[in-house]
Amino acid sequence: MPRKILVTSALPYANGAIHLGHLVEYIQTDIWVRFQKMSGNECWYVCADDTHGTPIMLRAEKEGISPEQLIERVHGEHARDFAGFGVGFDNYHTTHSPETQACANDIYLKLKAAGLIEVRTIEQYFDPVKQMFLPDRFIKGECPKCHAKDQYGDNCEVCGAAYAPTDLIEPYSAVSGAKPELRHSDHYFFKLSDARCESFLRRYTARDNGVLQPEAANKMQEWLGEPGENRLTDWDISRDAPYFGFEIPDAPGKYFYVWLDAPIGYMGSFRNLCERLGLDFAEWFTPGSQTELYHFIGKDILYFHALFWPAELEHAGYRTPTKIFAHGFLTVDGAKMSKSRGTFITAQSYLYTGLNPEWLRYYYAAKLSATMEDIDLSLEDFVARVNSDLVGKYVNIASRSAGFIAKRFNGLLAPADADLPAIRAIQEAAPRIAELYEAREFGKAVREIMALNDAANQYVDSVKPWELAKQAGRDAELHAACSNALNLFRLLTVLLKPILPVVAGKVEQFMNLAPLAWRDAGSLLAAGHAINAYEHLMTRVDPKLIDKLVEANKESLAPVPAAPSPQRHAEHQQNVAAAETTGAALCTIDDFMKVDLRIARIANAEHVEGADKLVRLTLDIGDGRPRNVFAGIKAAYDPALLVGRLTVMVANLAPRKMKFGLSEGMVLAASDGDGRVPGLYLLAPDSGAQPGMRVK
Repeated sequence: MPRKILVTSALPYANGAIHLGHLVEYIQTDIWVRFQKMSGNECWYVCADDTHGTPIMLRAEKEGISPEQLIERVHGEHARDFAGFGVGFDNYHTTHSPETQACANDIYLKLKAAGLIEVRTIEQYFDPVKQMFLPDRFIKGECPKCHAKDQYGDNCEVCGAAYAPTDLIEPYSAVSGAKPELRHSDHYFFKLSDARCESFLRRYTARDNGVLQPEAANKMQEWLGEPGENRLTDWDISRDAPYFGFEIPDAPGKYFYVWLDAPIGYMGSFRNLCERLGLDFAEWFTPGSQTELYHFIGKDILYFHALFWPAELEHAGYRTPTKIFAHGFLTVDGAKMSKSRGTFITAQSYLYTGLNPEWLRYYYAAKLSATMEDIDLSLEDFVARVNSDLVGKYVNIASRSAGFIAKRFNGLLAPADADLPAIRAIQEAAPRIAELYEAREFGKAVREIMALNDAANQYVDSVKPWELAKQAGRDAELHAACSNALNLFRLLTVLLKPILPVVAGKVEQFMNLAPLAWRDAGSLLAAGHAINAYEHLMTRVDPKLIDKLVEANKESLAPVPAAPSPQRHAEHQQNVAAAETTGAALCTIDDFMKVDLRIARIANAEHVEGADKLVRLTLDIGDGRPRNVFAGIKAAYDPALLVGRLTVMVANLAPRKMKFGLSEGMVLAASDGDGRVPGLYLLAPDSGAQPGMRVK
């Protein structure tokens, strides 16, 4: 009997563009789903934008639009990028939907009825400027463990320590820069520490239960602790207004925390699909259902998906996931993706550069396994592997054979040799490769498929159709050789179709085939089968396109000069003339506006070993990305007395590589160039200025 399978990928947050790191997950999921559909299973693939939370609200406010307008625009951008890479969702929805809200309310009320929701008064940081309670990630300060500056309110990125926001030293709001105030508020908690939840989760996440990969199951047991040692803590599932999200049914002014309704978005998206197609939603989410539910996620959100989510479902009376597949992260050329190096590559820029998305699908497949290990995108290896495997091996089989069939034999194939070793090898390998696809061992599957490609090419090299075509009286051999080659090519296309759906579609059209299914790996084309004219299926990767892609993704910190208008040019000439008579270098308003002056908070200051004049400053301009600046102020200031002060910095100065590190800006100071007035004086804004404000 065909299996009934529901598959999801993690919901991308509606606050940024899709990049190549995201695509590791969606391409991996899509390959698995396409294999299931080719195998004859009923398989549905749903996803949605994750649309709620404070970051969405603040970004919309900054752009001067409503949150609804923002998430609608981003939804279109995400859908465009996924479609561009052949990610074939059956439904791509949004968590800001009536279906998700209905499911969230239902789960919450059932958990409440089960005694698993508790209201507690907590002390929480409040931003007096923005008049809002601050999520942990919007509070920054000094780590209480290692004393690193500018760390988030929930964990330190330097030492890895986890803590409460109230543990931070010298906390400040990442939204306004103001010092937050502690205020009391009623919050709603899901009692994950309840004995019922603990007992269920120990069974559910156990290694021998098979829901999780071995390394993920080990991590769960570490988080749960030894039997009798319950390390689970209750989960705060509410947020105070103002907040963009769903209001809790019986709590005016309280909203579901985004991580409460994000996984419920899987249910909302599938419910929306069920309503459109007439499917029975209850059949898929009733306990004991014979349907299967699989989540593909990044290893960084395993905690939410393997603890909170199944505990919610179990105690609200729904089925739990059959399996949860966690994957690793993407590095590029062996390092973390970087905007400065141009390796933080967006999906849109890849497509706009003219690179074939199926090149990336194949490269990822060749790297992916069933483990949580990270994978690396080596741009040099990417070019070499695609050109060698896809063009030099796979497409090459058809390009060397199809033309002879069209020109010499009216496009009709001769009988295939079913006993040909290369053909038998593919047919015998197909079940084993199917097992590898099922197990998500795509890298192993690709290696086997390419070994079969090598055997197919060896056959073509041995029969040399290009030489047979030159010799009189050998048409029958030529016809048989090319027909065998195209049958090999068709079989290989079956094996590669989950990875290369667009190329497979072109092959189906060129070879006059019905959509290829996995069972077609066991059959051959009949004698007299007609094919259509062959057209190139894939080109080689031009290394220049890779260089262009990297350059397009480099985040320049230097100002971009604008071409002056004729009027501005005339004004500039007048200013030059005036400067020559006064001795002052004049500039236009356009020149001045190119300099991005920002209020900066000195988050840290320290002496630079080996430097006589320099102090290393860590500056915060309110965007969450600390700047490192070397300033020649050592003679005038004690670094310890600078921490916490506000000053003015040039935020768009081109980074300068110095002996002691990279300097990413410049602070402004006053001095007498003639030395008549000794000293150096940092500029300081008036009271009330906040980090990030522009000086103009």
